[in-house]
Amino acid sequence: MPRPLRVVLAEDGVLLREGLVGLLARFGHETVAAVGDADALRSAVAAHDPDLVLTDVRMPPGFGDEGLRAAVALRAERPGLPVLVLSQYVQRTYATELLDTGDGTGVGYLLKDRIGQVEEFADAVTRVAAGGTVVDPEVVRQLLRRRRDPLAALTPREREVLALVAEGRSNGAIARELVVTEAAVGKHIGNILAKLDLPPGDSTHRRVLAVLTYLRA
Repeated sequence: MPRPLRVVLAEDGVLLREGLVGLLARFGHETVAAVGDADALRSAVAAHDPDLVLTDVRMPPGFGDEGLRAAVALRAERPGLPVLVLSQYVQRTYATELLDTGDGTGVGYLLKDRIGQVEEFADAVTRVAAGGTVVDPEVVRQLLRRRRDPLAALTPREREVLALVAEGRSNGAIARELVVTEAAVGKHIGNILAKLDLPPGDSTHRRVLAVLTYLRA
């Protein structure tokens, strides 16, 4: 049986947090701190020096990538600190950034759906704590797909809209060019940003990142 681990858990959802505490205990692991935001996560790690950090990506106050940012910062401050990140969706940018920390060992990125497969989840916890690297199979598939062509997931219309964005056109100008409503253009752009897995943030900055992706492709 794997050795018991001391775990710091960060998850803002109370029910899931308590469920994870119970699941970890089922496999003999001790949750030394269970917190609901990124600042509390950093404080808990400093106070408890855990064997493993288990954290969600999106956390208060902004529900953006606070959990991931905290994980990346913790691994920079404490080289070798094992971190297993949980995400509701496949977010390729987040996964790549996390896996680039340190030497890529003692790190994992799993979809929350994987928690339901109890034995697989428990194995991932043990492997990451032991210095292994665990990446959800769906994340691997999408990372490989992105390497082939970051624009492959876009529809022909979305590619057309992105090309016009790259020309510096406003939403209104794009709507007139394509003879559609501005609302339709906004929807297309939202889909483009989501499919390119651009992290939440300033919309202008995300448009610039989308254009850069288009030009590189």
